[in-house]
Parts: sequence; C-alpha cells; structure tokens
Amino acid sequence: MKPKHIDQFQLTDDGVIPNNPSLPLLIYRAVFPVEPIPAEPQFVLAALAANRWQGGWINGIFTYHHYHARAHEVLVNLADDVTVQFGGPQGLELVFETGDVAIIPAGVGHCRRSNPRRLVIVGAYPAGATDWDLKRDDPADYRVAKTEIPDVPLPDTDPVTGAVSPLLSYWS
Repeated sequence: MKPKHIDQFQLTDDGVIPNNPSLPLLIYRAVFPVEPIPAEPQFVLAALAANRWQGGWINGIFTYHHYHARAHEVLVNLADDVTVQFGGPQGLELVFETGDVAIIPAGVGHCRRSNPRRLVIVGAYPAGATDWDLKRDDPADYRVAKTEIPDVPLPDTDPVTGAVSPLLSYWS
C-alpha cells in the first residue's frame, strides 16, 4: 500500500489549540481500496499493528475540537467522505475521503464537521505511545499541552508502509 498523493499542512498555534510547532499534518490520499468494496476495518487494524502502530480502534471522529498532546495519531477513513476541521475553530476544513489516511502530530486539533451516511474510522498510535490523552479547547489543557508536545518522540515507522518513509521524510 502506498499513497497516491500526500498533502501536508503546517498548522499554527491559535491560542486555543496548540497544534504542532514543527510537524505537519499529513493526508495520504487513496491508500486503502474503495473499489470494488472498501477495505475491512479488521484488515486495516492488522496492517497498522504490523507497522508498529498500536492501540487500534474502530469508531468515528468526535464532533468537538480535541487533540492529543502526548501521542501522535493515525486515522483511516473506510466509509463515506467526511469533512474534518484540523487545527482548531479557525483551522482548515478538509474532505477526508474514503481510503484516505490522516497522520496527526501531537497537539493538532481535529473535529468532525459533517454527518456522512456511513462513518467508519480506524485509528491507532505509534509504538511506545501509552498515554492517548484527550484534550479539548480549554485553557488549562492548552497550558499543559504546550509543555507536553515537545516531548513526544517521533514514531519509528510509517503507519502505512512500515518503513521510515514517507512519514519521517516529512517529520524530520
């Protein structure tokens, strides 16, 4: 599996959501098959785990702005296209298409903005991440997150390829 195209976005601190000062949000486009049928969630969980991304889950994306200050996160969309706002209330709204993968650096806010008919998101965290904290647009969370984000180590593998690239060529 490999992305058809990679979009990268450097999101800035807005005073509410810290985002990540050095690592860009990456959207790998058209990674998992959608035709003739979409990839199965269990297959994607196993692929992520084989690539050393753990703590996998199958669910959706919260409808409120949130972020993780102690872990990076990968999201895979296996159902209908969904609009997601990244970076906080003033952030970037993107269509997260079926088969796309979002690799979200620690601190980057995300929030579901649309209600697709079918929503199946698979998520996971890099090996070694044991605290998948959940922070919201709260001043106390923001203050703590600013001290935690710089300490989050880079993953040692790309969640899609299992190698160091392309992820670490963007996150170096």
